[in-house]
Amino acid sequence: MRMTFSALRGVGARKPELPVVDGILFGEPLLDPVAAYELSAALRNHQQPYVGVTTDGTVHNGLYRLADTGVSAKAAVDAARAFLALLPDNERMVARLAIDSDDWRLWTNAFPMWNPKGLRLERISKEKRDLALEIVKASLSEEGYESVRNAMKLNGALGELIGAYQDTLTEFAYHFTIFGEPGDAEPWGWQLMGHHVDLNCVFVGTQLVLAPVFLGAEPNFALSGQYAGTRVLDLETERGLNLRRALTSSQEDAFLLGDSLLSKDLPEELGGPFNGRHLAGAGQDNLVLPYEGIRGDELSSDQQKLLLELVDVYLSRMPSGHARLKRRQIEDHFDETRFVWRGKHDDTSAFYYRIHSPVLLVEYDNHPGIFLDNEEPERFHIHTIVREPNGNDYGKDLLAQHYALHHS
Repeated sequence: MRMTFSALRGVGARKPELPVVDGILFGEPLLDPVAAYELSAALRNHQQPYVGVTTDGTVHNGLYRLADTGVSAKAAVDAARAFLALLPDNERMVARLAIDSDDWRLWTNAFPMWNPKGLRLERISKEKRDLALEIVKASLSEEGYESVRNAMKLNGALGELIGAYQDTLTEFAYHFTIFGEPGDAEPWGWQLMGHHVDLNCVFVGTQLVLAPVFLGAEPNFALSGQYAGTRVLDLETERGLNLRRALTSSQEDAFLLGDSLLSKDLPEELGGPFNGRHLAGAGQDNLVLPYEGIRGDELSSDQQKLLLELVDVYLSRMPSGHARLKRRQIEDHFDETRFVWRGKHDDTSAFYYRIHSPVLLVEYDNHPGIFLDNEEPERFHIHTIVREPNGNDYGKDLLAQHYALHHS
């Protein structure tokens, strides 16, 4: 049974107009130079010297420290070794890169305008694919893995829904790469990259860095078809609204960037269909983003609790021991943590929010249709981004400390 449009408030499929074939975006046929520029950001920027997301171009040092979390990575290591052992030599060469490869930073939540690294999950056997997914599962929490798999399934559901891009909008149109040598002694990690799903996971000793992470969906649910019942990003939406609704009109000057996401009400640079309001997406590893919004110490105790509950949604994608360590980092800098909102906060309107601290950057945005034909943002098209500012995306800060300590 094919998925239907019944729950999308009159929205239908957009006429196929993107030059995407077999998961690759061919840039030359794109008529809009602005779109081409946005979509090529990762390709243009991934070899620039890495700095990290900062507020003024200067990294604040000393925010991240090597530590023993007591959390074993054995399950992930074992799965990674089994996966690599199963591959023939030619596939193994494609599936694994050096830990310091620039290709860590070459990812996109749309479609690559380059020949992607790694093995495409739908082009390998089910046995190999299951082992690759076992690495992801062993690295994340149960909730985190469910969110990732649901976002992948909803990519397939979108293909079902619109009946187009059948070689691209599929459940397993994702590239998987291992960086380094999986083990306990030396750092290693992996990347899963594709439409609406981009995860960069790094192990340094018993520490885990899960950043940058991009999870999204258009739409964020499937009510019929083979993926019926699949949903994603509901808590990210619900708890964002809980916090916004707890903030008072007297606080709006401190956190409200605007009460509309309609294109006519936005600055031109925030009204595009691809990036929308989010600033820290693909190709923005060296983003300079000044603090905006209300500070944690300007919130009431109940509001502070709601902000931390919202943060926990994003942290809960990691195993609990790693999430607790990250939570303590955020609490240490809670007074410096900022929250901003754009849009309304009723039951249907689109919105954007950002949480920005010295050690965490989260963005949530509702988008107009890319494959659906809504010209304005809708609640059911969601993008979320998580980064570790001040130099620790891809575990860069911890990796530098490890090598200085053990390989100087």
